[in-house]
Amino acid sequence: MTDKNVEKDLQFSTQLSEIKTQLNQLNSQLSEIKTQLNQLPALSEQVSQFEENLMLISDIYRYEKLRHYLAADNWFEADLETIKLIMEIAGETDLESITPEEITKFSCNALQVIDRLWVVYSKGHFGFSIQLRIYQNLGGNLNTTIERNTELIENWGQKLGWRENNRWKKCDELDYTFAAPVGCHPSRWWNSPYGSKMTNYFLSRLITCQLD
Repeated sequence: MTDKNVEKDLQFSTQLSEIKTQLNQLNSQLSEIKTQLNQLPALSEQVSQFEENLMLISDIYRYEKLRHYLAADNWFEADLETIKLIMEIAGETDLESITPEEITKFSCNALQVIDRLWVVYSKGHFGFSIQLRIYQNLGGNLNTTIERNTELIENWGQKLGWRENNRWKKCDELDYTFAAPVGCHPSRWWNSPYGSKMTNYFLSRLITCQLD
């Protein structure tokens, strides 16, 4: 074998060794990528929890009691706490003091936090955004809130389990378990002394705050 052939063999052997090294590196990188992909569901759950905590961090103590009741599936107490939160955020001491006109300026951020807590802990069964979606599926929109479409509100109440046999149920008659219709809660807040006017004004606020 000539010196040139030996030199070529040595070059080929060196190149082959380099290729093997690169392949080993690629396999190692591929293994790391697969490991990271397998961790994605857990990471996604962690991100969701982080986002939820981030929403609460600016005022975590205010919403902690609601979060506690919802985490325990105590929908009755969570319903009462929701009213307390709305009154507190509005700066009022009783429900009658919150007028329909005032609710049109209610904090969108606060509504979004309250709604997200309800939706997350009920796994999409309860929440203001769920109620709004049902209203919109029945044909509701900003115009119908301005018109105060009575028939639409009655049909909506029927869907939520608030209305039966052509009458509105009292809050104590409602089902506070997971067996309640989708969107049934929060419910007591809607029982405003301002009646249908508040109902339509609040629906309008949910729409403008983009809870749908």
